[in-house]
Amino acid sequence: MNDLAINDYLGAHPDMSAALAGNATAWVAQTRRDALKRFQSEGFPTSRQEAWRYTNVRPILKQTFTPSVAQNGDAVEIDLEKLSITPAIGPRLVFVNGHLSPRLSTLDDIDGGLRVRSLAAVLESDAESVKPYLARQTPERAHGFTIFNTAFAGDGALIELDAGAKATQPIELLYIVSSPTLGILAQPRNLLVAGPNSEAQIIERYIGPDGQRYFTNAVTEVVLQQGAHLDHYKLQEEGDNAFHVGGLFVRHDTGSRLHAHSISIGGGLVRNDVHVVLGAPHSECVLNGLYVAGGRQHVDNHTHIDHAEPDTNSSEVYKGIVDGRARAVFQGRVVVHKDAQRSDAHQSNKNLLLSRNAEVDTKPQLEIYADDVACSHGATIGQLDPDALFYMRSRGVAEDAARGLLTYAFANDVVEKIRIAALRERLESVIATKLLQRESVEELL
Repeated sequence: MNDLAINDYLGAHPDMSAALAGNATAWVAQTRRDALKRFQSEGFPTSRQEAWRYTNVRPILKQTFTPSVAQNGDAVEIDLEKLSITPAIGPRLVFVNGHLSPRLSTLDDIDGGLRVRSLAAVLESDAESVKPYLARQTPERAHGFTIFNTAFAGDGALIELDAGAKATQPIELLYIVSSPTLGILAQPRNLLVAGPNSEAQIIERYIGPDGQRYFTNAVTEVVLQQGAHLDHYKLQEEGDNAFHVGGLFVRHDTGSRLHAHSISIGGGLVRNDVHVVLGAPHSECVLNGLYVAGGRQHVDNHTHIDHAEPDTNSSEVYKGIVDGRARAVFQGRVVVHKDAQRSDAHQSNKNLLLSRNAEVDTKPQLEIYADDVACSHGATIGQLDPDALFYMRSRGVAEDAARGLLTYAFANDVVEKIRIAALRERLESVIATKLLQRESVEELL
């Protein structure tokens, strides 16, 4: 099945490449050809590979998804008021079926030193400006979906901050799949370059309808130069039949800081990769994650943090709530390299099972090759505390509401770390109602 899917995409590449932005530029075309060659050699990952041991991608390969075309974007009627999180006073790029919709996007009130543009447009007009960064932050041994994105990506966001620039409003990247055509393929490619001592908050959000089978394969690359500070929020809220594979790849310079939050509450089969390289002293990252799965959903979170230089810090907390016959996977790997003395790394994964048929596979992993470090890791899988449940019921709280409140409290430990108030409030409401399907919970908060 894997070979059939690969051959279908390889056969489509000659026609597709001519329409891809920037393909007339030599280095862009060569980058895509190199990726295509690697994709042809390596293909899509399989469960025989350790990093994909618990995630079978065969459902994605049972059909060949059709890449969307750019002209579809502005033809779709979308009510942004119902989808909006942040007030419409900051920059917002809206992509429909993988392509920018200028009509729906808002680029007013751009702060000085900040540029928010379509990556496809920049590849057409000024490709040399992104040559040092684009397709340079993904790992050397990237998996097949990331390579596939490099070979076939059409559009995405380019965000650039000059030295010392401070984005005063969150920058929202909204990716919507909305098409009567079944089996659509959207491949966003995002690039963020944060200059020295710059600051920004980015919301990267994926939305799609229930009932439609489509495939989103997204890659976001981040370059944090000296002293840069980024808050990155990824929300995956796609439809119940959707496939989503996403990667966040970050490289740090001296004194840079990353706070990354990954929230997965939708999709039928979901894989989120985060790969961070702490490539200079005094750089740090904080990774927070929350995944909620029910029915027959499958959600896989795979994180990798490289402490490549001395005096670097990382902290990672991922939490999962799994119900029905859903399955969740967490694989977290932290590598402290030989010369990375005085590294401080802490990792935690906690999971809550709400049904007997729910399943979690967790594998926290530390590899330490330095001797002057402070590192820890741990994982737990459990159910609601019966004593806490009994206590609440003895105070007159109905059983369903009591279970909902305890589950909400478990999740809210991650949500409360979100610094954007409007985003935090929306997620609190979603967790209390839509995800847990207990309206009585919200009434008690």
